[in-house]
Amino acid sequence: MIITEAGERSPALTERLLALWERSVRATHTFLSEAEILRIREYVPEALAQVPLLITAETVSCRPAAFMGLDGQSLEMLFVDPEAQGQGSGGRLVRWGMERCGLERVTVNEQNPQAIGFYRHMGFQTYRRTECDQQGRPYPLLYMRLIGARGEEARR
Repeated sequence: MIITEAGERSPALTERLLALWERSVRATHTFLSEAEILRIREYVPEALAQVPLLITAETVSCRPAAFMGLDGQSLEMLFVDPEAQGQGSGGRLVRWGMERCGLERVTVNEQNPQAIGFYRHMGFQTYRRTECDQQGRPYPLLYMRLIGARGEEARR
């Protein structure tokens, strides 16, 4: 597995990551309708272009297995190809973010129990819940922070 910071976000890279995003969402976001997946898909290229730090995990044959986007200490996106799930690429990316960027926060759909379990396994705990996502849609969100993250004791 090769972890790479995506500097220039070429159209070819964007297309590969968009395809990975769609495969991942279809496998894990079973609460989304087909129409909702297609609607959200329209915004993914812009999100990939705008996220401050985009990191990919690629196989030795240069095929993306997973990617994440970071904004400061927050994980903005993490998607793993269904064929690569359970093989450690998501964990390697999150650990990379923790070690190199001080990653300590993530927001996750409450209706995605696999992701919640993954983040708990990585050391995150829920500190806040909302009934709707940031766009006001009826998808509850869990806000999680890394146990032992800076300032955690002060927030208790």
